[in-house]
Amino acid sequence: MCGIVGVIGGAPASPILLDALRRLEYRGYDSAGLATVVGDAIHRRRASGKLASLAAVLDTSPLAGTTGIGHTRWATHGAPTESNAHPHATARVAVVHNGIIENHAELRAELEAAGQVFGTETDTETVVQLVDLLLQQGMTPEQAAGAALRRLHGAYALAMVFAGHPGLMIGARHGAPLAVGFGEDEMFVGSDALALAPLTSRIAYLEDGDWAVVTRSTARFFDAAGAAVERPVRRTALTGAAVGKGNFRHFMEKELHEHPAVLGDTLRRMVNPGSRAVVLPELPFDLARIRRITVSACGSAFYAGLVGRWWLETLARIPTDADVASEFRYRAPPVEAGGLGLLVSQSGETADTLAALRYLRGQGVKTLSVLNVPESSMARDSDAVLDTVAGPEIGVASTKAFTAQLAVLACFALAAARARGAIGGAAEAAATAALLEVPGRAAEVLDHDHHIQRIAARVAEARDVLYLGRGACFPIALEGALKLKEISYIHAEGYAAGEMKHGPIALIDPRVPVIAIAPSGPLFEKTASNLQEAAARGGQLVVFSDAAGAAKLRGIAAETVVLPAVDPFVAPILYAIPVQLLAYHVAVLKGTDVDQPRNLAKSVTVE
Repeated sequence: MCGIVGVIGGAPASPILLDALRRLEYRGYDSAGLATVVGDAIHRRRASGKLASLAAVLDTSPLAGTTGIGHTRWATHGAPTESNAHPHATARVAVVHNGIIENHAELRAELEAAGQVFGTETDTETVVQLVDLLLQQGMTPEQAAGAALRRLHGAYALAMVFAGHPGLMIGARHGAPLAVGFGEDEMFVGSDALALAPLTSRIAYLEDGDWAVVTRSTARFFDAAGAAVERPVRRTALTGAAVGKGNFRHFMEKELHEHPAVLGDTLRRMVNPGSRAVVLPELPFDLARIRRITVSACGSAFYAGLVGRWWLETLARIPTDADVASEFRYRAPPVEAGGLGLLVSQSGETADTLAALRYLRGQGVKTLSVLNVPESSMARDSDAVLDTVAGPEIGVASTKAFTAQLAVLACFALAAARARGAIGGAAEAAATAALLEVPGRAAEVLDHDHHIQRIAARVAEARDVLYLGRGACFPIALEGALKLKEISYIHAEGYAAGEMKHGPIALIDPRVPVIAIAPSGPLFEKTASNLQEAAARGGQLVVFSDAAGAAKLRGIAAETVVLPAVDPFVAPILYAIPVQLLAYHVAVLKGTDVDQPRNLAKSVTVE
C-alpha cells in the first residue's frame, strides 16, 4: 500500500527521499509528499498524482534540511488530493503513515474537544494532532510518541520528525512493515529493504508492536510495552540495480521476460543436480504424517495455491482445503490436528494472509509459507519457509513471482508424495525431469510474443472476455482473467470449462472472446467439447494449446497459439506465461498505466 521513507544524515534529504520513493512506486499510490526539519521549523512539499508532480513542485520550491520523511499515499480515508497527501504536520511534528487507524473517529472527537484543529479528512491526522497535543503538554518527542502509540488501534507503520530536533526520527509498526537502515553516519527508515537498497545493505526489521528512536548514528528499539529490546541487523542482497527496467518499456514487460531465469533459479534451489530429485530444506514437521493441508492466500497467490491443491491431492493424496485469506480469517474454521497451514504470498506482508497464518498457528498446526521476501513478517512468523527466488517484482500485477510460486508448490507436492509413498520412483523421476524442462520451454513461449501481440488487438476491442480451463489449468484461467482486469480494465471472468453450461454460456456472442487454456492431456477432450459449444454460439475462440491440441481445434479457433508439448503436470506453470503476456499487450494497446494500474497496490498491508 503506502510507501514510507526517512533519512537522517549530512547530505540534503530531499533528493535522497525522492529517489527512495521512486523505488516504492510499485506499491501503488495516488499522491506523494516530503517533509524536512530545518532548525525549529518543519517544511513540506506535497502533490496529488505521480511523483513527477512532486518533483516539479520541488524544482520550483526546493526543500532544505538533512533530516526528513517521505510518503507515497494510496488513499483510504479521504480523497487523493494534495491536502490529504502525507506528510501530515503541525508546527511541532510531521508524520507519514501506512495503514489504518481504526479508532480515529473517537480520537478526533477527543482532540477537537481539547482544542486541536484538523485540516484533512484522513485518519492519519489524528496521530499528528495527538502527538502535537502531548508535546504542548511538555512531553519530549520520545515521551509523546510512546504515549500516542499506546492510544492507537489498527494497523500502522509510522515515521515522525520533530521541529527543533533535526537529528531525531521515530518509527513504529503494528501490522504493517517497517525497516531501519544503518549507514555511515546516516540512518534510514523504509517500508521495505527495496526502498533502502542503494543506501545501505544493513537492515533491522521492527517486530510487530515495536517502535524505534533513530538518530544519525544509532537506533534504539522498544517493544509495545516500552521495554528496550535488541533487533538484529541483517545484510540484504538487494541492490539498486535490481530495480531497473533495462531496455524494456515497463517493469511488467521486463519481469515477463525474466520467467525462464526465475524458474531456473527457483528449481536449482529445490532440485539436487546429482540425483535430480526434489530436496526441500529441513522442515519442523514430518511430511508423511500430515493429515490435511489448509491453503490460504490472496489474488494471484491464491490461484497458485489452487494449482498446489490439485497437485497435493492428485500426487501426494493429501486432503487439501483452499480459501482466500480474507474469508478464511473470519470464518475461523476448525483445523484438524496434525494438519499443516500452507500460506502463499509474494511480499510476505499481505494483511489477510498474515492474519490467516497467525490464526492457524493459534490452532496449534504447523505453518509453511511460500514467499518471495525472506525478511518479511510472514517469514518471521512461519514455522518454515520455501523461497521463490524471483527477485524484486516491481509491476503491481504479479508475473514471475506467480510462476515461481507454482514451481515451489510443484516441488513441495512431489516431496510430499515421495514421503508418503504415494508416487513410484519412475513417476517421480519423470515428473522431476518435466519440471527441469520448464525454464527452457518458458523461453520458447516468449518466442510467441509477437503473435500474442497481434491477438491482443482483437481482445482490446472487447467489453467482456471469458477464460476457460480444466483441472490444474482452471486456476490459470482465473489468473488470465485477473491480469486482464487488473491492467487493461476490461471485464473478464475465469471459469472451469465444465461450468460454462451452468450460466456463463449465456454471455457468449460474436463480440465475446473466449480464451481457452487447453493443453493436451487427460482432460483435453472434455475441454474441446466445451469449446465446441462456445464456438457454436459465435464465441471468438483464442486457444492456447500444444501442436496436438491445436490440430484438433483448428476448425473452430479464431486464433491458436501453439505452445511446447509438456507433461500435464507442469502445464499450469508454462500456460501462465502466455495469458500474462496477452494481458500485457492488451493493456499497452489500451494505453493504461501497466506497472501501476489504477486503484491497485502491490502489497496490501491493510484490510
